[in-house]
Amino acid sequence: MNQAENPYRPPSSEVLVAEDLATLDPASKPRRFGTFMVDYLCFMALSLVVGASIGLIFGMRGVEAIRHVPDIVFGSLLFLSYYVLFEGIWSRTPGKWVFGTVVTNEAGGKPSFKQVLGRSACRFIPFEAFSFFGERGWHDSMSKTHVMRRR
Repeated sequence: MNQAENPYRPPSSEVLVAEDLATLDPASKPRRFGTFMVDYLCFMALSLVVGASIGLIFGMRGVEAIRHVPDIVFGSLLFLSYYVLFEGIWSRTPGKWVFGTVVTNEAGGKPSFKQVLGRSACRFIPFEAFSFFGERGWHDSMSKTHVMRRR
């Protein structure tokens, strides 16, 4: 019996490797703006869910505890967690799933946790959104990542 006829052989499939990812096209600016808008709406929904959950689980004590934390601190931690969680695990946020894009490193593979953390932290730079009037945004160039079209 040869290998092709063996019913116990492992299945085979085509695997997308880093070299294949490097040949993907960069995401266009309109696509990236759409990604930003979807992610912003998802972040707002997450904020609402977290706030409501704290209120439901801990009652008025939870609400009072949140009131003592400055809004900028609570929002920044939630914002950072949103991007680090999604891009750290899947290299994509919900907006990137909707618009068919993915974050890659310079070689075209999955970015490291350090790159994702740096990329997310760079989003707090004042006027960082205006950096897209140039070729690449600061959170891409400083963290040495790219956003590529996946489909």
